[in-house]
Amino acid sequence: MTDAVREYWNGQAAKFDVEPDHGLADPAIRQAWAELLLPLMPMPECDVADLGCGTGSLSLLLGKAGHRVWGVDLSEQMVARARAKVADAGVSAEFVVGDASVPPRARGSVDVVLVRHVLWALPDPDAALGRWTGLLRGSGTMILVEGLWGTGAGISAERCHEMLRAHRKSATVTMLTDPALWGREIADERYVVVSTA
Repeated sequence: MTDAVREYWNGQAAKFDVEPDHGLADPAIRQAWAELLLPLMPMPECDVADLGCGTGSLSLLLGKAGHRVWGVDLSEQMVARARAKVADAGVSAEFVVGDASVPPRARGSVDVVLVRHVLWALPDPDAALGRWTGLLRGSGTMILVEGLWGTGAGISAERCHEMLRAHRKSATVTMLTDPALWGREIADERYVVVSTA
């Protein structure tokens, strides 16, 4: 990833959590994300890689539930905020600065790969999916939260499903239309793709 991309996200870090689904400050929104993600964890106390973790809101949510979370983000400022967030909550999680598309993590080292709003922005999403699949221990669980945004940016659920199926035997798509997840009504396409094999 380029220095320009890193600097852009460094510049966004201070206001990133203002978006209701980024900061998860509202208990109802946080609960909606917990109800979405926690049942997808294949066992108690999973090793989870949160790739493109941003300010660590999902890492914190999973860490509070007893999972061991390792997050990576290109932005030093995002990682600093993620570290502070989990420390303030008394939750243990590890965060590193790095390229989420090429995570600095050993193959076969996690039970779950979680990626939210990252795949669509990568220059080679297919290559990234191949690397992410390699991180999984056994069949593992891959969770991709993506969208085709109202701005025209993003990736369709159909295309995301198709790309993941090139690397995994199965995957299911669930549309995420519930306003409780986003803090408002949405008119664009948002979804989660989950693969357990």
